[in-house]
Amino acid sequence: MRELLGAGWAAVFLPGEPARLGRLLLWKPTGAAAGDSMAPTGLETEVVELVLPHGRSVRRRKVEGYVVPVAVAVSALVDAEPTHPSGAAWQAATRFALRLLADGRLHPALTPAGYDTWQVGPFTAAQRQALDALAAAFPPHAHCLPEPGPAPVRIAEPAALVRQFCDAVADDLVRTPAAPLAMGALPYAWREARAVPALREWAEETQAALTADVSVSLRVDVPEGRRRQFRAVLQLHTAADPALVIEAARLWSEPAEVERLLGPRAETETLLALRRCARAWPPLRRLLDDAAPDQLRLTDDEAFDLLGDATDALLAAGVDVHWPRDLVKALTATAEIGQRTAPGSTAGGLLDTEALLDFRWQVSLGGEPLTEAEMDALAESRRPLVRLRDQWVLADPKLVARAKRRRMEPLTPMEALGAALTGEAERDGDRVPCAAVGAFGDLVARIRDPESRTPAPQPAALEATLREYQKRGLAWLAEMCALGLGGCLADDMGLGKTITLLALHLHRQSDPATAGPTLVVCPTSLLGNWQREAARFAPSIPVRRYHGGDRHLKDLADDEIVLVTYGVLRRDRETLTEHAWSLIAADEAQHVKNPYAVTARELRALPARARVALTGTPVENNLSELWALLDWTTPGLLGPLTAFRDLHARAIESGEDPQAADRLSRLVRPFLLRRRKSDPGIAPELPAKTETDRVVPLTAEQASLYEAVVRETMTKIAEAEGIARRGLVLKLLTALKQICNHPAQYLRQSTPLRGRSGKLDLLDELIDTITAEGESVLVFTQYKQMATLLEKHLAERGVPTLFLHGGTPVTAREEMVDRFQRGEVPVFLLSLKAAGTGLNLTRATHVVHYDRWWNPAVEDQATDRAYRIGQDKPVQVHKLLAEGTVEDKVAKLLESKRALADAVVGSGEAALTELSDADLAELVALGRQT
Repeated sequence: MRELLGAGWAAVFLPGEPARLGRLLLWKPTGAAAGDSMAPTGLETEVVELVLPHGRSVRRRKVEGYVVPVAVAVSALVDAEPTHPSGAAWQAATRFALRLLADGRLHPALTPAGYDTWQVGPFTAAQRQALDALAAAFPPHAHCLPEPGPAPVRIAEPAALVRQFCDAVADDLVRTPAAPLAMGALPYAWREARAVPALREWAEETQAALTADVSVSLRVDVPEGRRRQFRAVLQLHTAADPALVIEAARLWSEPAEVERLLGPRAETETLLALRRCARAWPPLRRLLDDAAPDQLRLTDDEAFDLLGDATDALLAAGVDVHWPRDLVKALTATAEIGQRTAPGSTAGGLLDTEALLDFRWQVSLGGEPLTEAEMDALAESRRPLVRLRDQWVLADPKLVARAKRRRMEPLTPMEALGAALTGEAERDGDRVPCAAVGAFGDLVARIRDPESRTPAPQPAALEATLREYQKRGLAWLAEMCALGLGGCLADDMGLGKTITLLALHLHRQSDPATAGPTLVVCPTSLLGNWQREAARFAPSIPVRRYHGGDRHLKDLADDEIVLVTYGVLRRDRETLTEHAWSLIAADEAQHVKNPYAVTARELRALPARARVALTGTPVENNLSELWALLDWTTPGLLGPLTAFRDLHARAIESGEDPQAADRLSRLVRPFLLRRRKSDPGIAPELPAKTETDRVVPLTAEQASLYEAVVRETMTKIAEAEGIARRGLVLKLLTALKQICNHPAQYLRQSTPLRGRSGKLDLLDELIDTITAEGESVLVFTQYKQMATLLEKHLAERGVPTLFLHGGTPVTAREEMVDRFQRGEVPVFLLSLKAAGTGLNLTRATHVVHYDRWWNPAVEDQATDRAYRIGQDKPVQVHKLLAEGTVEDKVAKLLESKRALADAVVGSGEAALTELSDADLAELVALGRQT
């Protein structure tokens, strides 16, 4: 059937009785593709009379086509690619019908001949409009059935035919093969056409209730003024205009006007609806005795009943109960968090590990807190309606329970801080709003916005001039460390995190309570940079490298800075623990993003009065990395890792909870200061940065290899499961990226290289242009093998290069950086993993990403080796992409990922391993090559 639709065959629906016996006719109009070989097997043919164009008029004409049962037609139309307008029209009708069923819009009915059938409806106003719009767009071939009678020019109304088709879809698809097994041989479950006239009265009443144009609701008015009784006022509504609400009193006083608004059956349908209501809630029977039923006076018990079981019964009968908005929203409960310590306690005391903070309920009426006496009255109330301050208010049972149990278990400082910052806490399985009060409230207000700090004066011993944003960062770090909270300085690379940390060390030496040595943990590649920066900006401070075979901590000065690598930390943690550190700073802290790694465990074991993480990428792959950083700087803030994943990570990364990212942002914002070069006023002296995606075609060799690897590996993936499947997916992605780089990388060859890769050809052109203009370039690749091939290739072309990778010794790294900065070598080849952080390479005016890391934050951090403070020329960033490949397709997803990273969330290559086979095949399939 799909082949016929794709070949231009026309389609029209043939209704049946009952509806499930309807069929879709596929017939071949003029211009459709020929070929009997494509004729489907197993389909019946039939000759049908249609109304078709004939010259300038129309006439009846018999055509022979295939008739397809409704279920088969729906299955084919959902994802077919029809080329005839009538086929596209019935595809749209199919999708409309399925949306109605998914929304539960169907009901039982009887056909005129007495057969049981399911029909779609009742329709909402939006669904009515959608049906009208769909029918208005139907081409003539899609409804070319003749109307009953002799007139040859009248064809079926499209709206009626679409409605009949939707009924057929409902009547057929609901009757699943399992329905008779579960229900037995019952109407509305069996598939055969069998008349059941005994159900006529029931079916007509049910259908009338569900398809009536008029429905009713009850509005409850509470006593006020001289009126001492509750009233239930009958209101009328119409599906055609949901915003129209008419009191039933008008039906009896202005019948003509109400029937004009609601339709000619307004009175009949109102009385039928009222009878159904009375069966659901007996007090309404009193209304049926009135000549003009419009309102019912209620006893207090009846009014209270409408707040409980009666409302549920009426809702089941299709009747809403409305209470006054002010009554419903009058009472609110907020959890308040305050101090248990004595008044006048310091902020530090409030966050002491031994401190506990009160967690209590405060109920308010109209925004004004209740007094203790009013709270007692609310707690003792046995009815959902309570009279407070001369007015009736609706008291939710949960709210009454909270009034009874005002004080809850006290919170630890970190639990209280998390609840106050997010504005909600979890209690008894519910998330409840909460606020900080008293001295604790003042503390929360102080730390809520890191950027709100008044810039701190720079220490006198600092031989530099701090920028305003650096002074604000210093003030923030100083206060957070003084409170024992710590924090993560996550400024863009090149904005001076090192000098800010040096200023913090000097600042802490001015107060005996915070003075003491600082331990800086960093990658090996940054030892020299830290030592040079300290000697330049804080020459009065002793600095020691705790590194190498003769390392020791003898005669440690009170104000000394000790530099240690993550590798040495793993080996010498016990020695480092023997000293009392005033401050521990983890530079490039993403190195401890795995909370289970040995490095992270050893770092956590180091005692310190304050902890600071420095990183330009607080999240590289997933939110667990953010947890690892902040749980080190501020232990307990984010709770256990498993709870953090359940509460925040899964909800954000899956997109299930739109508010989850905002909630987490409120929680972590006070502890994570993030500034970008592009932020107003941060680094106005930086020149422009231009990023360009350079898309190149694959060579014939690359395309052949690419398709062969996809074909072979996808076959294996289809047969694998679990870890084995994920491993195969990662292997496939790696192989495809290597082929995109150069066939020689994938095939483990060393020569020849020329003419085999579109990327290499473009790189040669870029380097020729850059070096001819006397400029310098950084070339990043994530593969050391690829960089080795590039180094050899450029050497053969006479282009001098430097090559820095993970195995380069520290002294050699520093010498390479100096040579490049002096302009001795124009091309610097760098391993992204080894050289993406910690280097100052402002000599470069061009950055080339030869292959993509698939994480915008990591690529930006590598680019920042050149685009940082000290750069005085525009920087051009070139990102090489192989056209139509997985590289090209993933690149289009990076912008959305960048937005997620800005909301403190990310995902890496591992996320692609969870794609279905079909989605993965689409991602890696080689697209069109120009």
